[in-house]
Amino acid sequence: MEEIINVFPSLLRPLCRAGFQSGIEAEEIRLRIGRPVMLLARGGEYFWNQKKNILQRNREQGYIWKEADMKETLSRMSQYSMYALEEELRNGFFTIQGGHRIGVAGRTVCDQGRILSFRNICSLNIRVARQKKGCADQLLPWLIEKDCIYNTLLLSPPGIGKTTMLRDCIRLLSEGGKGIAGKKVGVVDERSEIAASFFGVPQNDLGDRTDVLDACPKAEGMRILLRSMSPQIIAVDELGSREDYLAVEEALHCGCRILGTMHAQDMEELHEKIYLSEWLDKRYFGRFVFLSLGQRGEREFMVYDGRMQRLC
Repeated sequence: MEEIINVFPSLLRPLCRAGFQSGIEAEEIRLRIGRPVMLLARGGEYFWNQKKNILQRNREQGYIWKEADMKETLSRMSQYSMYALEEELRNGFFTIQGGHRIGVAGRTVCDQGRILSFRNICSLNIRVARQKKGCADQLLPWLIEKDCIYNTLLLSPPGIGKTTMLRDCIRLLSEGGKGIAGKKVGVVDERSEIAASFFGVPQNDLGDRTDVLDACPKAEGMRILLRSMSPQIIAVDELGSREDYLAVEEALHCGCRILGTMHAQDMEELHEKIYLSEWLDKRYFGRFVFLSLGQRGEREFMVYDGRMQRLC
């Protein structure tokens, strides 16, 4: 995590480094001008105490993030050229080396309802990129159909790990093994979360046969991949709009398999998805995987077939 540590002012780097010590495993670092620095981990919230040089669970004597800290950190993140990030910033985030995504908030400059740039950035959310290789090992055999996969949807509420599981499925399918030969996988990474690309180069390992369209709208990206990269599988995160559904149907009619994610807590909520009801009736998808967290925070899954019968 040195890429994150090194963007902070030198006096604050020891505190940042403490967030990656064993037992804490930082997931997000929240930086807000005039407010205490907050670190979010699987075990809860932590605050920086510079006087004692420790992380603590309460905000008393927590380090207050200053405007000067923000300016220096942004300069380091942008490699001293914020202008180079303007295109990415229109989406409200950018990616630094290592694939760590930086969400921004502050004053926007708009024209006819379209964001042109950000000014006076007052909040940053550093989302730590941490690939969990092997997390899909037990799931993948349930998705295999002959020498490919069933059209599959990974489902859960936000924050359970759909994207993490999707990323590892992509890697395993691209590399081959587990009863399946390596496949050409096309990834549409609209929010730069799957591949965590930095200047177009994936920072996460997605396998040797994977091609990534970074920061591309999902529907258009799926069509581009079909025209240009002849994928056997298209992987896409957080399907939801009508345009997404139409593009998925185009891919299915072209003989391509779909591996996607969607927000849904259970079967009842899945049936309420307005555009999904037709897919359910036509049984376009052969596998529905519901993800959840166990009592110790471990990721669990339930697999259903196209008839909505539970398999495991």
